[in-house]
Amino acid sequence: MKVSNRIAVSVAKKADVVFLRTDFERFGSPSQVSRALYTLLSKGALVRVGLGVYAKAKPSALSGKPIPAKPLEVLAPRALERLGVTVSPSRLARDYNEGRSTQVPAGVVVNVGKSRIVRKLAFNGKSVEYERA
Repeated sequence: MKVSNRIAVSVAKKADVVFLRTDFERFGSPSQVSRALYTLLSKGALVRVGLGVYAKAKPSALSGKPIPAKPLEVLAPRALERLGVTVSPSRLARDYNEGRSTQVPAGVVVNVGKSRIVRKLAFNGKSVEYERA
């Protein structure tokens, strides 16, 4: 079985929607994995969210192009947790959830505590911003 087929089966079986490149190391050499991921990206089975971070994809109802199966608001905290960063809601989201504000937070902002993360997570022009405690 080809490496791309093995990776596609692995992605389909898992309930998680976020995958790191390290999840696919066991399927072959780095160049084989790169070619397989490129194939899956071009077929629309995966979308790239960041450097070494991929998400399951589905076709867009409007354009038919592949988009992440879950919104970036869900993918970003999960990806950061997989990378070993402790994540919590931003100050504005906490205020809204606790009823101290009626303003709905715009954009994707996550609190990363004292972590010094600079990794860019984005899709289709919408990126994640980091708030430090």
